[in-house]
Amino acid sequence: MSNRIPKDKDTCLVYTQPERCRVCYTCVRECPAKAIKISNGQAEVISSRCIACGNCVKVCSQEAKVYRESTDEVKQLLESKQPIAACIAPSFAAEFSEYPDTKVLVGMIKALGFTYVNEVAFGADIVALKYSELMKDTNNKFCISSDCPAIVKYVEKYHPNLVQYLVPIVSPMVALTRILRKKYNDKLKIVFIGPCIAKKEESTEVDAAITFRELRMLFEEKNISKENTTPVNFDPPYGGKGAMFPISRGLLQTINITDQNLENNVIVADGRINFQEAIKEFENGLLKNQHLELLCCEGCIMGVGMTTHGNPYLKKALVKNYVQEKLTNLNQELHEQNISNFLHIDFSRSFRISDARVDLPEHKDLEKVLQQMGKFNEAQQLNCGACGYDTCKEHAIAIINGLAEVEMCLPYTIDKLHNSIIDLAVSNQKLATVQQALKHNEKLAHMGQLSAGIAHELNNPLGVIIMYANLLLEDCPADSQQRKDIELVVQQAERCKVIVSGLLNFARKNKVNYEEVDVNELIDLSISSIIIPEHITFNVNRNFTKETIQLDKEQMTQALSNLIKNGIEAMPTKGTLIFQIENNADSLFFTISDTGTGIKKEDMEKIFNPFFTTKEIGKGTGLGLATTYGIVKMHKGQIHINSNADQTKGPTGTMFKIEIPFNL
Repeated sequence: MSNRIPKDKDTCLVYTQPERCRVCYTCVRECPAKAIKISNGQAEVISSRCIACGNCVKVCSQEAKVYRESTDEVKQLLESKQPIAACIAPSFAAEFSEYPDTKVLVGMIKALGFTYVNEVAFGADIVALKYSELMKDTNNKFCISSDCPAIVKYVEKYHPNLVQYLVPIVSPMVALTRILRKKYNDKLKIVFIGPCIAKKEESTEVDAAITFRELRMLFEEKNISKENTTPVNFDPPYGGKGAMFPISRGLLQTINITDQNLENNVIVADGRINFQEAIKEFENGLLKNQHLELLCCEGCIMGVGMTTHGNPYLKKALVKNYVQEKLTNLNQELHEQNISNFLHIDFSRSFRISDARVDLPEHKDLEKVLQQMGKFNEAQQLNCGACGYDTCKEHAIAIINGLAEVEMCLPYTIDKLHNSIIDLAVSNQKLATVQQALKHNEKLAHMGQLSAGIAHELNNPLGVIIMYANLLLEDCPADSQQRKDIELVVQQAERCKVIVSGLLNFARKNKVNYEEVDVNELIDLSISSIIIPEHITFNVNRNFTKETIQLDKEQMTQALSNLIKNGIEAMPTKGTLIFQIENNADSLFFTISDTGTGIKKEDMEKIFNPFFTTKEIGKGTGLGLATTYGIVKMHKGQIHINSNADQTKGPTGTMFKIEIPFNL
């Protein structure tokens, strides 16, 4: 494990490697102290809140959470050539199961350069006796075990009113440290080796602390193995039943309680959820006349400093087997004599309150943040835990205190994503419409230039043809074939003139001549120029409330007339034509709908193209809708079409809807 140490490594025991963090909030959920701050989508460990339990390191699948290594400190101590003692935690039996003979492991540790290798189990034996005396004292108040440094930190930081209940006895590690310095000398350097990273910051009485993982790293670096070392035994004093300490109920088993009533007065809780619940119930007075034996991990055998974090029952069995073998070979008389020799040492300790609880916000501030998360009532507070907090209110409190972000809420983020997708779809649709309009306008511009040229070149010859044809008509007998032929020439020339006029209208580039127009007058003008056949039912629905509008009356009359005429022509036998006019606060709407033959789906994209027509040859120029489209766009309006030509899909017909804004 190669850990990149941050600049503030001296104060940061656990930290994040940002490049590996995927912000899954697992560390937030697993942290009993909620010492993880999410800032700009990045998870950071807050040292002042951290209890060094290592849960975040254990659960991070990306190995983004790591702890500070101490191997360099240990190597410096070993190079100093001073007497150094290695104190190894009893959970080593669960870690180094490949060495069933403990002498092999001890020999390998001494090969690193340690002068002494001692069992923390002996310190556990002493601590267990002190606990036993305390628990049998009926005048003593009920207490919380203090051998787990993460539990001690948790109480000091988050339940400071319970500090008075912490057992004022040192942990087995510190107890053995005081014993060894008493046995040898006060200047003896001591290194702790175990499964717990919280031990690195537990006491200044220990010169350095490394995990079993780090010990394996030192073995590998120094090329130390079973084959190139000499097995040796632990240095005295030897541990006894204290080797049971690292498993759940280990303290009780070490004390060897025989009084059934006394054992019933002890509550054992391990793991991040259980120990918190036990402390909460103790604080609320629900566990009266009960001592608490607490471990932050599910036993020290599951500590973050172990090489593997699984197989808890196998590890427990390995420790029990080791203890049974140890007790079988233990010289009980010598063991009791050793305990008697060191029992007079002061094993007391004190605690320091360092309140790290967050401030509870005012109700209005809490409600404001909940609403930002889309939680406007209790039903919307799903308490799903995806953010890492048990409830939405806890998440909101963390946001107010700068520990979390609104985006951590999964339902909120999903809703936001859905809304973004919808907005994006709308934007894409608008963009596609604009792109289509730009293409159409570009096409119209090119066709306009062509049309203007054609109209200019044809207008004069057509005038000459019409003039001379009419002169010829004056000299022709009324019933002659010649007169009929010339009348046909005049008729077709007039039709050509209409086409040329349409080309000029389509191609013109003059500005819109805005004026205040009476809407009723505009409607009447649009209808008056068209003859409505008897087979057509024509209805005009005037549902508008604003009587006038700024527009070019001549052009808009032409546009509306074109659409009415098209509707009539789409119903050659019978049908209904509806002309509806309505408005809202912003726009005036003209809707012209018919029950005619409809427009085929494949023709819908081409209907506004110049010279495109679905009418028979000789009955349409293909300029009416193109001209209408141009007029509407020059008025900064919109024209929409809805049509069905397939009788199997419902009634056929076409609806054109023009929208002209009031404020141009």
